[in-house]
Amino acid sequence: MKKALIAAFSTLVLLISGVQCTFLENRFDQVLHHPYIFDLSDIQNRGSIRVAVDNNSTSYYIYRGRRMGYEFELLRDLSKTLGVQLELIVLSDIERAFELLESGKVDLIAMNLDVSNRQRHGRATFTHYLGTRSTVIVGKKPSEKSVGWSEIAEDTIYVRKGTVYPLQLKEIKDSLKLDFTVLESEDHEENLIDQVAEGKIKWTVADRSIAKVNQTYYDGLDVSMKVSENGAIGWATRKNSQQLLQEINTWLGEKKKRFIPELYAKYFLSSRNTFYRSNSQFSSLAGNRISTYDEIIKDAAGELGWDWRLLASLVYKESGFDTTATSYAGAKGLLQLMPVTLQRFGVTNPNDPVQSLKGGVKYLQYLDKFWRERVPDTKERIRFILASYNIGQGHVEDAWRLTLKYGKNTQSWKDVAFFLNLKSDPEYYRDPVVKSGFAKGHLAVNYVRDVWSLFESYKTLVEP
Repeated sequence: MKKALIAAFSTLVLLISGVQCTFLENRFDQVLHHPYIFDLSDIQNRGSIRVAVDNNSTSYYIYRGRRMGYEFELLRDLSKTLGVQLELIVLSDIERAFELLESGKVDLIAMNLDVSNRQRHGRATFTHYLGTRSTVIVGKKPSEKSVGWSEIAEDTIYVRKGTVYPLQLKEIKDSLKLDFTVLESEDHEENLIDQVAEGKIKWTVADRSIAKVNQTYYDGLDVSMKVSENGAIGWATRKNSQQLLQEINTWLGEKKKRFIPELYAKYFLSSRNTFYRSNSQFSSLAGNRISTYDEIIKDAAGELGWDWRLLASLVYKESGFDTTATSYAGAKGLLQLMPVTLQRFGVTNPNDPVQSLKGGVKYLQYLDKFWRERVPDTKERIRFILASYNIGQGHVEDAWRLTLKYGKNTQSWKDVAFFLNLKSDPEYYRDPVVKSGFAKGHLAVNYVRDVWSLFESYKTLVEP
């Protein structure tokens, strides 16, 4: 009897241990492969969605100070639908994008990924397809005839690392019994096309749409030889971000009716747009200028001690670099100075870009002096200055007083912005510490966010 009890007890222990081990193994596997849990509700609480994108002539770039691109415009619309701000992380390394997705540094990869790549299905979940992609060999035309596989022979084909291209080429190589070599490169496919055009390499593979875009400004490129036809492409989310995935798929279902086809035509079917964005000195793809006023903006920024791209962001936000711009309230010039400010800082001709910038710089210097003691940190203080430039220092100072009254950090723009947002609420704008009364403070908060977001884009895509 005693032996039977011992045997039964031992069996029970083993069973329990087995269940626990299996549970722990499953839990460990879940944590190991998808350690970061951050879904749509968390993104909305944070207030922004972080997205990995390419920087190329169709995805995301700067043109005459404006952010543009097929993916950029899609993502901007998506972020509005989700009710959050858009944060873009520019990457060329697709593998790195998946690492950032898994670690929570980005929430979405918007890089037109081939959903047939089964190796990635264990690492992410793909959205419904945005469209289809055909891939082609890009090379120089050997003669009047089109390129064929016989021209490649034993040559080397360079492809972007992390793409599905090596697998597609291997299938062709095996089926046709060819002897070419495939080398993966860190360069983006557009950079590889540049190298083909310059004669540095002979062959590469690219999305047919991108190849045709490049063909419009590189004479002698052949993009006629297909590698794959109509493969579905999509974006990638973490496997545990099911709410986000569902919302994106719902959004895609709506946008495929009209918005996506119109954007596709704008970026892939317009040769005029393609030429300008790829050749203009005011495009981040071909040059390093934001506007025709870069030199005087740099001089003015030097007086302020600002990065010139930050001042350029402010100028773009105010006037779009239009010296004749006049607001409904009577603000004029590049920096949209009001008549009283023009007079105060000696601007006699607001349409003169030099005068407008000098007057604006004097005003910004005044605001910097006003906030310097209260907000010692330069980066934080600039946000106070931008808000004051937009709505007036009195309203920002009211928010600062409310922040002090409620025991929050008066040196933190985040805390002060919280109360500036509340300046349209009678409970707050009628508070005795408030001197300037009602204000649509949320507009100033959005203004600061917009200028800073544009500055971050300029920093990423335009050299200092």
